[in-house]
Amino acid sequence: MYTILVYDMNEKRVSKALKICRKYLNWVQNSVFEGEITYAKLEKLKVELGKLMNDDEDSVIIYTMRTDRYTDREIMGLEKGGEETII
Repeated sequence: MYTILVYDMNEKRVSKALKICRKYLNWVQNSVFEGEITYAKLEKLKVELGKLMNDDEDSVIIYTMRTDRYTDREIMGLEKGGEETII
């Protein structure tokens, strides 16, 4: 499935969240990731982030779609991130 993940973490946990998310998805921009992921890997990602998060300070939003076939992506200004995925 195609997934977009956005997080807002306390600055103490941001770098760890970045490392976790880069294992599963493509980094697009500060705290934004996207890419194809299996249901099982998405569940692993959620467990890892859940262990890191403080529910009183941090948030994660995950959008899932069956495919990226019907999505469109437009970049305005500086393109950040990259297409690499570390698995």
